[in-house]
Amino acid sequence: MPKIVVTSDLDALVQCISDFPDGVSLDMLRASPRNAVSARTLQRRLADLVAQGRIVPQREWRNVKYRVVPAGSAVALPALAATASGEPYVPLSPAGAAIKAYVRQPLQARRPVGYSTDFLNAYHPNATWYLPEKLRGQLHAMGRSPVDAAPAGTFARDILGRLLIDLSWASSRLEGNTYSRLDTERLIQFGEVAEGKDALETQMILNHKQAIEYLVQDSQRVAVNADTVIALHALLSDGLLADPLACGRLRHTAVEIGGSVYRPLALPQPIEDLFGIVLGMAAEIEDAFEQSFFLMVHLPYLQPFLDVNKRVSRLAANIPLVAANLSPLSFIDVPERAYVDAMLGVYEMCQVDLLRDVFVQAYERSCQQYLAVRSQLVPPDTFRLRYRLALAETVRAIVQSDHPATETVVRSHLPKSVAAEDQARFVQLVGDEFKSLHAGNAVRFGLRPLEFSAWLKITSK
Repeated sequence: MPKIVVTSDLDALVQCISDFPDGVSLDMLRASPRNAVSARTLQRRLADLVAQGRIVPQREWRNVKYRVVPAGSAVALPALAATASGEPYVPLSPAGAAIKAYVRQPLQARRPVGYSTDFLNAYHPNATWYLPEKLRGQLHAMGRSPVDAAPAGTFARDILGRLLIDLSWASSRLEGNTYSRLDTERLIQFGEVAEGKDALETQMILNHKQAIEYLVQDSQRVAVNADTVIALHALLSDGLLADPLACGRLRHTAVEIGGSVYRPLALPQPIEDLFGIVLGMAAEIEDAFEQSFFLMVHLPYLQPFLDVNKRVSRLAANIPLVAANLSPLSFIDVPERAYVDAMLGVYEMCQVDLLRDVFVQAYERSCQQYLAVRSQLVPPDTFRLRYRLALAETVRAIVQSDHPATETVVRSHLPKSVAAEDQARFVQLVGDEFKSLHAGNAVRFGLRPLEFSAWLKITSK
């Protein structure tokens, strides 16, 4: 749950700072018996006061000192100018605004921190909630699809063409990729490489496409576990790492995060142990949105891979949404700076409020993107869903036998899994499928285009 900031605590801290007209450093404040709180709590309160414009941080050599803003002073105007500069951002909660104020300070003003096991240990699946109950209810209402009772992945497969473009482009853009959405669409649909783009940018887009297809098309096998997350890393990092052996493997070396004072764990064994713990805890979470957000928080925080950690977390966050046939999270229109600030808040403060602001806004925008698509979906044929495997087996067997799809032939290929009372309807279903079957869609039944064309040539004689 978000930390509750008591106004009297902030007032007392302002009074303490006012005792130092020339400014007071964080270390000096911590040394005062009047501030008998943890360093992280003190940093959070300072960030709250900076966001409220009650104090101002000023750098002096290697130290940052805080001064109280006098009543009527215009010292806080630079912050107001930054806010009014037109920078795209997300709607902020008060706690999110405080995190933004803290991480926007110069690196030298932020205390270096390492991985905190307390942050993970404080979370108890289905008892601790990063997303409050009311918010979870709103997200479920937004993301509900017309096929929510269908097998896992049905909705994502129905909108796969749109999702491949949206998520590949938006997730890559958050990594600084300069492909436009139109360029991404041409690359994914027609294999057209955008002119003047770096080969690594093209590879990044194609890697996203492959990873998303893996999530959606193998949704019966994909789950919140180590195998799936490692597979996502292998797909997303393919051809992008200096060390090919690091692709799809937990890291064995230390890493640093540019623009941050956070230092992730360096030793391989703790990384491996915590990777298992994080995914074990995530798998226990029953609510799809809480599970999704937990993965967005703790996978990047651990940094289990040499690189590509945030990309893995963004796609992993879709696993529970795809499984529940909820609208997927495409990260469309997420401002890059807001996302970076939110991740810095997790890394350096172990606070999720700003990332939650980003997550909610991102999901709302994603749902808006797929609203029209959802309204056009035809309710699923439950009979076809029940016998989808038998249907594929029958169509494939008939084509491979080089026989025409007559009723007699279909009955001779009936799988044993089709109940006696359903056989007549199943024969009709197979016949309907053959009426709309062509070389382009035969792949749905495990048939190659040339294989189908050869059958069509034989049976048309």
